[in-house]
Amino acid sequence: MSRRKWLAAGGLSLLVACGALAFHFRAATPIADLTSAHAPVPPPIVLPTKPEDWRGRIDYRALDQRLADLTAQHSMEGLAVAVVEDGRLSFVQGYGLTSAKDGEPVDAHTVFRWASLSKTVAGALTAKLAADGLLSLDEPLDTFHTTLRLPRDAQRELTVEALLSQRTGLPKNAYDDRLEDGQDPAVIRHALGDVPVACAPGRCHTYQNVAYDTITEILATRTHEAYDQTVQRRLFQPLGMTSATIGQAGLVGAAHWARPHREGRILPMSEAYYRVPGAAGVNSTIVDLAVWMQAQMGLRPDVLPPAVLDSAQRPRIGTAAPYGRAPFAREIKHAGYGLGMRSFTYRGHRVIGHSGAVSGYRSTMMFDPATKTGIVMLWNSDAGLPFRFQAEFFDRAYGLPFTDWLDLKSVSDRRLAQARHLRLRETDEAG
Repeated sequence: MSRRKWLAAGGLSLLVACGALAFHFRAATPIADLTSAHAPVPPPIVLPTKPEDWRGRIDYRALDQRLADLTAQHSMEGLAVAVVEDGRLSFVQGYGLTSAKDGEPVDAHTVFRWASLSKTVAGALTAKLAADGLLSLDEPLDTFHTTLRLPRDAQRELTVEALLSQRTGLPKNAYDDRLEDGQDPAVIRHALGDVPVACAPGRCHTYQNVAYDTITEILATRTHEAYDQTVQRRLFQPLGMTSATIGQAGLVGAAHWARPHREGRILPMSEAYYRVPGAAGVNSTIVDLAVWMQAQMGLRPDVLPPAVLDSAQRPRIGTAAPYGRAPFAREIKHAGYGLGMRSFTYRGHRVIGHSGAVSGYRSTMMFDPATKTGIVMLWNSDAGLPFRFQAEFFDRAYGLPFTDWLDLKSVSDRRLAQARHLRLRETDEAG
């Protein structure tokens, strides 16, 4: 079965994952009928990109209108969204344009950057290789002779598990500015040994990019191949994620890719965070990101078995609530971080995922592992509004009363006030 047929037929994935139902299917369907040349060929299954193909308990027409209103905001440019409900891909839609200058409409084939959502790939891959015996999560970093140096030589004791759960003890986002200035990540990692510590290594959560990417060196030591090759061979290819790539060439070489924007202005492409691929190097369409979410839900145990998912997703350290300034943040409790994966409770329900942000791009994936329902979004601007929409989505999924978390009228009013202030200032300066 092709990737898109498998993805759209999420019910079959659940069937295969459930032993009793799978046994019933095998018993009720003779092998000869399955392999016969005369067996009927199922009709091709299209992606749910049209209203007549949207399916599930969620009101997708209302959801679609809300997303259209969101994308119409000045801070937005293009947006791709996919929803998996009860394990089945139920909604795929694009909004806006790939570029403010002669762009094409965003659709299921538009490629975006994942940014820090890429950390979920590094975490899951490491958990998978650990399960295969290639390394142990409890091994100290010094075993791998990486370029990372930590204050007081803490790399001698800090483990792979602590690295991926962001417990290096370094200050938050240590030396990201040097990465953005074009310095070699290996050189920056060595210089981290001179940084004042935020806490004792292993004792607190401080988010990192340059240090986190040390995992690419660790895995290359054991697999004897480049990180991107291992990801393709062990994850993307088995999952059928044909649009997924690592590195800038994979983005700009795609037939349809979204350009970075800020407030309606096209930004120059920056390669900075592509040089830490384990932290922020992945690109794909929204459909392949939905495939990744389904695998994280446990629907592809052939690639990511339950024990691997538990290892990657289980919280290893408590964190502050993400989206701290968003209106819905007060509903977030029990936030934690696993191996490149966040989790928290939203209105009493446990959700798992990660978000990302680099210049001109944003991304998010969030799902409920109990109901196998979640949302993925990719957009080509610095806008933060889609992060808020996640709360509205889960309210709909849980059948809760509507709460206007987007507050678009307030956003528009603030934008108008800012525009008036700018015009007055320009008038004063011209006078």
